[in-house]
Amino acid sequence: MFAGVSVLVMTAALSACSGSSDTSDGSSGESGGNTTIDVWLMRDSVSAAFQNEFVKGFEAAHPDIRVKVQIQEWDGIGEKVTAALASNDAPDVIETGNTQVAQFAQSGGLLDLSDKVDDLGGKTWLKGLAEPGAYDGKQYGIPYYAANRVVIYRTDLFKQAGVDASAIKTRDQWIAATKKLNSGGTQGIYLPGQNWYTLSGFIWDEGGDLAVQSGGKWKGALDTPAAIRGMRFYEQLQALGKGPKDSDEANPPQADVMAKGKVAQVVSTPGGANVVIQNNPALKGKLGFFPIPGKTATTPGAVFTGGSDLVVPTASTKQDAAYTFIKELTGDTWQKKLALAMSYVPNKTTLASAVASDAGAAAMAVGAAQGHATPNTPGWAAVEAKNPIKDYMTAVLTGGDIEKKAATASEAITAAMNSGS
Repeated sequence: MFAGVSVLVMTAALSACSGSSDTSDGSSGESGGNTTIDVWLMRDSVSAAFQNEFVKGFEAAHPDIRVKVQIQEWDGIGEKVTAALASNDAPDVIETGNTQVAQFAQSGGLLDLSDKVDDLGGKTWLKGLAEPGAYDGKQYGIPYYAANRVVIYRTDLFKQAGVDASAIKTRDQWIAATKKLNSGGTQGIYLPGQNWYTLSGFIWDEGGDLAVQSGGKWKGALDTPAAIRGMRFYEQLQALGKGPKDSDEANPPQADVMAKGKVAQVVSTPGGANVVIQNNPALKGKLGFFPIPGKTATTPGAVFTGGSDLVVPTASTKQDAAYTFIKELTGDTWQKKLALAMSYVPNKTTLASAVASDAGAAAMAVGAAQGHATPNTPGWAAVEAKNPIKDYMTAVLTGGDIEKKAATASEAITAAMNSGS
């Protein structure tokens, strides 16, 4: 899911399980087909034009299946899906945030699709979509599309500072370049103190994680040497700008800050560039993208992979038709079209070239190969609800002892993840 980017997920009601907002034009009813499948897709995940093109193409290729698309709102979708899975009136296909699959699979309400992985080309799926789509050793979520963070930069400010963005391949090079940019009233980078998705990538780069499982229990892992190294790098980078130490990228919106003209870089999904330009049209043509650098030039930085998976409820009475729909939408032909239409990363590493002509998406695709997701357990939702990671980051950036603060945050993560067990 696009947590912390443009999408926040949770909450709603059983009453909407079979009804909803919009439906695709001309795709409802039994006319001309033997089976009609109900499909829940999320608001703004794809354009209406792409949705209609796909449905039309799918129905032409499969004249015995009709597709009824219902557009769902991200706000409240968690409880709504949970209610639908427990009912006798579930849809046949549901788009869900990639990190939500474990929550829904735990209830037993999702169809196990493990035997379909090879048929769907699963060996080349993006890890950040495939891994959270699995639960307890079984594959429930089929990767749909991905998006992740890149560096958005001001091409004119880089040129003025004599910095070549294409030469920035390592963390050390990134720091050196950012130091050069951080002068004359320009912030080398605007990085707020609580951008924990970016921190997560640095922790994964170091071989650490946010939490680990041992003996059937989850334990916070911010106090491991690897995770602490990741936080120290974040601290070093964050100091090369004036980002607030006690808030995240939404407060204030970092695109608004960059639009004011004094910021050389931000870490964001590529779509953030469009918001910057909307707020300051004078910056059109002055924004570029590069993947978040890694520790070495051969491997880009790890990133949190946001995006969606497709699932089939066990309550569906049309599972074969539902699978046909998923196979088509996640297959190479439509994945390439989707990537170009929406500037997304396709669901397979082998399809990265499909977005080569889109600078932002191409930078995303490079990072996506090093994509990760949050710990794959329903208990993670409780961590994000309280988010001790944010508090930890602020504490360190304001002078707190990193080892002590990491231990405190890890204890809070442990308590949250096991609160329901």
